[in-house]
Amino acid sequence: MMDIYNKVTLSPFYLNEEDVRWIRETIGSMTLCEKVGQLFCVTATEGTEEELDDIFAKIQPGGITFRTFDLETAYKAKNTLDFKTKIPTFISANLEKGGSGVLYEGTTIGSPVAVAATGDVEMARKLATICGREGVAAGCTWAYCPITDLDFNWRNPITNTRTFGSNVDTVEKCAVEYIKEIQKCGIAATAKHFPGDGRDERDQHLVTTVNDLSCEDWDKTYGRIYRSCIEAGVLSVMVGQIMQPAWTKRLNPDIRDEDIMPATLSPELCTGLLRGHLGFNGVITTDATTMAGMTIPMKRREALPRAVNAGADVILFTRNLEEDFGFVLEAVESGKISAQRLEEALVRILALKAALGMHRKTERKSLEVLRQDVGKEEHRSWARECADKAITLVKEEKGVLPLSVKKYPRVLYFPIEADAGFLYSVEVGACNHLKTMLEKEGFQVTIFQPSTNNENSVPPYSYYEENFDLIIYCANMATKSNQTAVRIEWQQPMGANCPHWINSIPTIFISVENPYHLIDVPRIRTFINTYCSTDDYLNALVDKLMGRSEFKGISPVDAFCGKWDTRLQ
Repeated sequence: MMDIYNKVTLSPFYLNEEDVRWIRETIGSMTLCEKVGQLFCVTATEGTEEELDDIFAKIQPGGITFRTFDLETAYKAKNTLDFKTKIPTFISANLEKGGSGVLYEGTTIGSPVAVAATGDVEMARKLATICGREGVAAGCTWAYCPITDLDFNWRNPITNTRTFGSNVDTVEKCAVEYIKEIQKCGIAATAKHFPGDGRDERDQHLVTTVNDLSCEDWDKTYGRIYRSCIEAGVLSVMVGQIMQPAWTKRLNPDIRDEDIMPATLSPELCTGLLRGHLGFNGVITTDATTMAGMTIPMKRREALPRAVNAGADVILFTRNLEEDFGFVLEAVESGKISAQRLEEALVRILALKAALGMHRKTERKSLEVLRQDVGKEEHRSWARECADKAITLVKEEKGVLPLSVKKYPRVLYFPIEADAGFLYSVEVGACNHLKTMLEKEGFQVTIFQPSTNNENSVPPYSYYEENFDLIIYCANMATKSNQTAVRIEWQQPMGANCPHWINSIPTIFISVENPYHLIDVPRIRTFINTYCSTDDYLNALVDKLMGRSEFKGISPVDAFCGKWDTRLQ
């Protein structure tokens, strides 16, 4: 069996003798607590010196995930980390939509599904370029992207717009392009969430989920994508709170159903499938170990050491920093995690840092210089381009579009606005913003209000026919962590704001986030998906509604949700 130090001279690290020497000497100089600390990537929610001091008083982590900061805070936090640590610390972030994943000033080019809807793989490269440039400005060295999941199940509340869609070719090409480009910028890419989300309708934040494909079908879909990512040199893979029973049983025929574990806790999936069958040699990180999908299968004291023994090199996030560190340290001291397994994980972690050049001292650019790479006009122009190319006219009733004030002076408006969700939040207020934009175009816009709770005394049907020329629905309901569905909840009485008038008043339904709302309005004849709710997308939407721009997007998912009636006109 090849020595782990020899393995890091191969793909995806390609380290030289000097790099390997640094790894050996660094590991040789570390205390046991320092070694265990390297296995953890924890979260910084504020980025202040006080917060970082508190973390380092308890643990010397291998990495810190930045939530969203302003550039100055991120810059100072990076400087603080450089001063505090003798071993360079990963700074990681969810760079899924653009630099806005780590910086308030960062650019949002669009959700992955919007990028895919352009039909242009070059847009995935532009997404990665923005993430790379603006991520580097924030001090990032590790991106938890690209998402390589396939959105096969429209009911899944967490994949949705975060994926490049449900077409294997599209997801494969976009993911590979993202990996190549962001790693050119000096940020490690992460293919996630192995063995693949998007089959189950449940959210792994809340329950351990299942990828139910056969081994053969998995190989043709998710497996094919991961192979391509590995061949492209992806430096890390994130394993999820997702079970894959078929492969688990193939690799361990005697396993009982009740003993099948999610990838984070599964040696069959981490070591057998990912390392063995696919040949991945990079860093394996768990997804957030704070998820219920990780905490439900077993006691935490047992789960964290098991994740390392299963094959994970990095433990992502903690529920209680001191306690979690103690669980892993105790497992190492007792031999539950062997010295060999600990060293193997450390070698790969340090190899990733060496592959990124983090072990070499370099002079950092000034804040003023870095600021020039954040939200620059080139990035903004790409965001506008993505919006223009992505917005999709899914269904169209002949003669309704384009709009004009002369044809439809009086608009009855139905806003459906959801609260923002942690981490994957939507632009709150997009419905109101669109209303204002329509009014600036000259339309008289009236927001629908249920007039009474008495089902026997609602306004007569003819009232709406006589007082309005057009009905527009705008739904702003994004996927977010810790939810069980993304569905419209209609108002009382008796679904007061349902599309009751589609047979007498021209009606348009616009979804600015979730592409699957046709399930709840199947007989809507004109349906538009924008995939994002930022100003760039709303501006492009209005231009297309008014006929100043053509609809160019091609849906990368089944917007009809597999139902025959959603296709009816």
